[in-house]
Amino acid sequence: MSKDILKKVRQIEIRTKNLVNDFFGGDYHSNFKGRGMTFSEVREYQAGDDIRFIDWNVTARTGKPYIKIFEEERELTVLLLIDVSSSGVFGSKSSLKIDLGIEIASVLGFSAIKNNDKVGLVLFNDEIAKYIPPKKGKSHVLRLITDLVNYDYDNNENKTSIKNVLEFASRVSNRKSVIFLISDFVDDNFWSELKHLNFKHDLIGIQIYDFFEEEFPNLGLVEVHDSESGEKVWIDTSSKKNRKDFSKYFKKNLKEFSQKCKNMGFDLIQIGTNQDYIKTLTHFFKKRAKRI
Repeated sequence: MSKDILKKVRQIEIRTKNLVNDFFGGDYHSNFKGRGMTFSEVREYQAGDDIRFIDWNVTARTGKPYIKIFEEERELTVLLLIDVSSSGVFGSKSSLKIDLGIEIASVLGFSAIKNNDKVGLVLFNDEIAKYIPPKKGKSHVLRLITDLVNYDYDNNENKTSIKNVLEFASRVSNRKSVIFLISDFVDDNFWSELKHLNFKHDLIGIQIYDFFEEEFPNLGLVEVHDSESGEKVWIDTSSKKNRKDFSKYFKKNLKEFSQKCKNMGFDLIQIGTNQDYIKTLTHFFKKRAKRI
């Protein structure tokens, strides 16, 4: 591994760990702790106990009714699904969409290990590019970040298939998990799979977009390349009407996508590359915690 990669991983580790400690740890913990119940022990039946929890094996062996006692499950399994398709290699300012995705994934990873949870990673485009099963520990999270940083984005011409990654996540997640899907969602035809995975697991989408996609600047006549379809078109950005139409179209799509997710009960966070993502995430999770 090159020194540049190691340096970048180290910088991400320092920045995101500080963000977790200062802002995000408590919000993560309050949102996801105890999302399941696990068997603890048995005790003798008392009046008012739920008969559905009677342990018939112990009851038969002792001759007295016993019930199962459950306790809050503390350990979670967190799975990060990261879109590494070609559309993520776009950015108007100091960072690309994928750079923001990597940093958000790092914050979530360090938040998970702070809560003693397991974390796994899936890199996807139109195929599953890489899968690292969930494990605990700092060294494991650093490996996930390294694989994210070290991915060959420059020679990546792949499109996006959210349907494929949702089906894959469903296959590899045997127990109820917290799953973060980080993508620009430049795709369609995945709603049935999303609904299925959202029902089985705690699924949260993080949609990343760039400032220039929302507010196109005056750059004169520019050639725009659609990295997903491969199509190239020329746009006269000096036209105020063209810029306004482009902006209106993009904002309309963002709003409609958000509403569709809301209608089906799928939690979605929309974050621009020019925004304070920690503030956005913190606001979302504080709001979400109130309804749990």
